[in-house]
Amino acid sequence: MKYETPITDTDLHAYLDGQLSEARRLQVEAWLKLHPDKHRELQEYQLIDRELQNLFEPVLRGPVPDSLRIQPRKRFHARIAAAAAFLAAGIVIGWNSNALMLAENQSQQLQNHLIRPAAFAHVVFTAEKKHPVEVGAEQEQHLVNWLSNRLNTRIKTPDLSQHGYQLVGGRLLPSSNSMAAQFMYQDKGDKRVTLYVRHINDIKADVMFQFARGNRLTTFYWVEGSLGYALSGELDKVALLTMARTTYQQLSLDV
Repeated sequence: MKYETPITDTDLHAYLDGQLSEARRLQVEAWLKLHPDKHRELQEYQLIDRELQNLFEPVLRGPVPDSLRIQPRKRFHARIAAAAAFLAAGIVIGWNSNALMLAENQSQQLQNHLIRPAAFAHVVFTAEKKHPVEVGAEQEQHLVNWLSNRLNTRIKTPDLSQHGYQLVGGRLLPSSNSMAAQFMYQDKGDKRVTLYVRHINDIKADVMFQFARGNRLTTFYWVEGSLGYALSGELDKVALLTMARTTYQQLSLDV
């Protein structure tokens, strides 16, 4: 079969989401038959989708608790309430083919101290137009030094420019029983992703590339040593996973 244009990652993402025209879908399926490794990868993502749909759809469609139905007066408080309702609608923990199921207590620790705080902070601060960050990218070295000192560990800012995202800046945040750093990135279309970093002392083993989903927000998270990382964005899983792998590789390098 001849292709009018080469099959790209964008086509594969759209294929997974059922957003291709019939003609393009047939072209992608023909291409996948010639690329079995990519076909297997997409099948794994489709399996994840089906499992999550079957297990957690009732939670995602459930009503927001009455305690979160607030009509605050101030704009910032309204955004906080919206974020809380967003989280209450359900964050679904998933896994990829290489990940082990976490023990229940570790899973709860990650929910309480990494996933929910990271998602909450993403929803609140990516909505800001004038003050999305505390320290801008033009002071990147100062930002890194400051947050490293406050978290009492050396942290770095990954370069996501190969994915079309530039550093906006970052901020220091409270995070349940500790502090966290949030770095924000933005593409030319003003889409934003955030990287949330904090100590996770109760997890005894490294956790690789789990993902959580709440409404439109997807978060890939992992734990290495004493640090937990959560990369969040309103992107499809494949695109965000690719970005998470880049982030992990850069953060794991000794410099």
